[in-house]
Amino acid sequence: MTIRLFNTISRKKEELVPVQDKKVGIYACGPTVYDYFHIGNARIFIVFDVIRRYLRYRGYDVTFVQNFTDIDDKMIKRAAELEITVPQLADRFIQAYFDDVEALGVEKADVHPKATEHIPEMVELIEKLMEKGMAYNVDGDVYFHTPAFPNYGELSNQPLDELVSGARVDLDERKKHPLDFALWKKQKPGEPAWDSPWGKGRPGWHIECSVMSTKYLGDTLDIHAGGPDLIFPHHENEKAQSEGATGKPFARYWLHAGYLNIDQKKMSKSLGNFMTVREICKHVEPEVIRFFMLSAHYRNPINYSADLLQQAKSGLARLNNVVYNLRDLAAKLPADAEAPPKELMAQLEGYRSRFVEAMDDDFNTADGLAVIFELARETNAYLKEPAPSREVVEKTLGVFEEVGAILGFFSAHGDNKELDKRVNELIAKRQQARQEKDWSTADAIRDELNSLGIVLEDTPQGIRWRKK
Repeated sequence: MTIRLFNTISRKKEELVPVQDKKVGIYACGPTVYDYFHIGNARIFIVFDVIRRYLRYRGYDVTFVQNFTDIDDKMIKRAAELEITVPQLADRFIQAYFDDVEALGVEKADVHPKATEHIPEMVELIEKLMEKGMAYNVDGDVYFHTPAFPNYGELSNQPLDELVSGARVDLDERKKHPLDFALWKKQKPGEPAWDSPWGKGRPGWHIECSVMSTKYLGDTLDIHAGGPDLIFPHHENEKAQSEGATGKPFARYWLHAGYLNIDQKKMSKSLGNFMTVREICKHVEPEVIRFFMLSAHYRNPINYSADLLQQAKSGLARLNNVVYNLRDLAAKLPADAEAPPKELMAQLEGYRSRFVEAMDDDFNTADGLAVIFELARETNAYLKEPAPSREVVEKTLGVFEEVGAILGFFSAHGDNKELDKRVNELIAKRQQARQEKDWSTADAIRDELNSLGIVLEDTPQGIRWRKK
């Protein structure tokens, strides 16, 4: 089986053929670190975290690069508001980013470059563009001249004249063309600045990603990823300046996730529906947010609402409960006297294959989860049989945990050893109290367990527990 992915530039699914066999380099545009990231950003981070995990699962050596934009107009304005330096602001919200994505189960990138750490390389790239006649200096501001790049508009699928008529562009009479964009910005009073051949200043937004992506992944990336709002102008401009400088394709595949709406409306501060992940996680389990994001195909728009979030919570709970039951039985069932029927084992392999087939088709987590819910129903029916096979239970658990490692689910209990120890001690004390008919102590312990979010269940194999 081969992996097929939807390429924004060709507008069709294509077979994944990396620049180097079995190696995939992914560059995903990261946050501008002037504030906590919002729920729409979270979808991007979660989706491409799963894509990275899945490619590794399928045997690819993946290098994942995600940048931090730590200098731009928003950074300068926010730092002034908070009366701190721009580097202090960046450090604060880079740490906040790591804290929040860790809660969502998003792994760190292999490289997290900062824009301010790559200024010399940006200057070098701008000089190369100027030498080729693709950029020009106007009193310390340097612009990329879009008509000098014949394929400008290819990614967003719009000719240059249509982009001009439909775009919101920076009106500057000094520019040769309305869509020319800044590669270098002349220093304004009080702004951070770096030396350059054109005087003190700072890089434009687009140039940083061209430099940081190619530095760590080579002139041609395998996958360039981001949100749909970045297609134009950010990714279009990255493509133009990178290919203008190297003469090589900038990326083989462009992947863009769909928009996230709040109660069927576009998220915006003016509508009062702007929500940061940090705020949402005070009321919603981060794993539920992750499950919700993956319940739809990554390219489709997704609507965030309280009702849909509750559905996600219920769906995840059903799967977690199946996994919990399997883990509990795997630890308690005796070894099988005979090998389980081959038909059962073949069915399990069939579920695994169907999940892989869904994910190979443009990372379709929605269809993949549908397969896992079907397996969960079959598993629940099987576990009601009088004498389930330990081998079947362990093999079924293996499928769930394999999928869980890709999607980032099914942590259940077992990761927090201190909690496990505490819960097991309380259960033992409660059992002792019940044997001694000390009902008040037994009830008090059950209340304490309940306060920890622990539910007790009586089974033929004894007392077991799970988190609510």
